[in-house]
Amino acid sequence: MPVNVVDDKFMSAAMFLMKKVSSLALVAVGALVVVTGFPGTKALAGQVSPPPLVLSPNLTEPWVLQLQPRAQRRVAAPVQRRQVVQPQVRRANWWSPRQQPVRQQPQRQARQPQSRQVAPQFLPTVVDYHGKHKPGTIVIDTNARYLYLVQNDGTARRYGVGVGKPGFEWAGSHKVTRKAEWPDWRPPAAMRKRRPELPAFMAGGPENPLGARALYLGSTLYRIHGSNQPWTIGHAVSSGCIRMRNEDVMDLYERVKVGTRVHVI
Repeated sequence: MPVNVVDDKFMSAAMFLMKKVSSLALVAVGALVVVTGFPGTKALAGQVSPPPLVLSPNLTEPWVLQLQPRAQRRVAAPVQRRQVVQPQVRRANWWSPRQQPVRQQPQRQARQPQSRQVAPQFLPTVVDYHGKHKPGTIVIDTNARYLYLVQNDGTARRYGVGVGKPGFEWAGSHKVTRKAEWPDWRPPAAMRKRRPELPAFMAGGPENPLGARALYLGSTLYRIHGSNQPWTIGHAVSSGCIRMRNEDVMDLYERVKVGTRVHVI
């Protein structure tokens, strides 16, 4: 083959190879600018012309383009928050006897005795007295339910009393033969026969029916005494004794002496 023909073919191949290399070089430089972001980026954008590409005249020399891309930032993976699932509380079925709370039964309070007050007209007071009995005398009006202690100035101290119920009324005059504080009680045989539940003896005290004080009348079984049932004052409820409120009989107790005359009308 002639030498000229070989040279032409060799030169054509060289030119083709140079064009390909130039294209690859431009692509590589563009990729390098995008990846590395070096200061020449703006120059490639048009501000400064890129430097000329210099190739070795020895076309047989191996050409290697080494790209060293910038280390990429590690983007932290989004933290996935674990969704806390609240445990479902199962509501107790109202029809389930095992799951129903135990209902506390209300405590029954002991019934307190009804507090009944004495009617105002039976509370102690001082009234005018125009009777025939001399001062220091006790006069008991069983119909009006009053006890009077006659005084020296034409007045009398008046107290409300309870008297004998129907069939146990009585009238008469006696003297106070004995006085006792918180007296014991021995119900008479006739009373126990009517009321077998009564004890044969009861020591003095707040529960004793004779109350805080007692004034014994002559040799009879009758007394002027206190009561643990003050609401009975002003009524006919006793077995013949004269009842008073405890505070009233205590006041009377201090004002009279043994030997005082008592008139029951």
